[in-house]
Amino acid sequence: MAAARPGSGTTPARPGRFRRWRRTRPFWGGLLVVLGGAEILASVWAPLPVVLHVGLQGLAGYFVPVVLLTCGVLLLVTPAQRVFYAIVAIILALVSWLTSNLGGFGVGMVLTLVGGCLALAWTVRPRVPTAPSAAPPPAAAPPSGEPAEPPSGEVTAPPSGEPAVPPSAELAAPSSGEAVPPGR
Repeated sequence: MAAARPGSGTTPARPGRFRRWRRTRPFWGGLLVVLGGAEILASVWAPLPVVLHVGLQGLAGYFVPVVLLTCGVLLLVTPAQRVFYAIVAIILALVSWLTSNLGGFGVGMVLTLVGGCLALAWTVRPRVPTAPSAAPPPAAAPPSGEPAEPPSGEVTAPPSGEPAVPPSAELAAPSSGEAVPPGR
């Protein structure tokens, strides 16, 4: 697909497609989990003669970063399950400290922890309407010069100088000194 030339009047078919896709999921959290898992896996594959991988711990050293990579990809693909994948990523990042060369020498573990926390905290942004809302116009004052009546529940001062009382208070308490029976 050829790029649009300035001034040619043509634009790409969908210019914000990736941006819209990215905003509907925990993109940065998933990306950091993938990067952290890849770094931990690279540190396990590193040819270091000091680090020993024996038995089940050697298997766990490969298993933890592979599951972290999977969680990161699933965070990007299925954002509805983000809480589960984020919690699994956070727990496995902490487990990688013991199983995978100090969590990829600390860097992979920190990347994965930050990514898991970002994914866990991510929420869907509410859609902002593009068109202005069709709100009714404000009520105009009557032509006779009298002020328009306020909406129900609004307190206004009566013209005679009496104290203003909200409409709900007028119904709840009697205006004279009558006793109100219990239960009312």
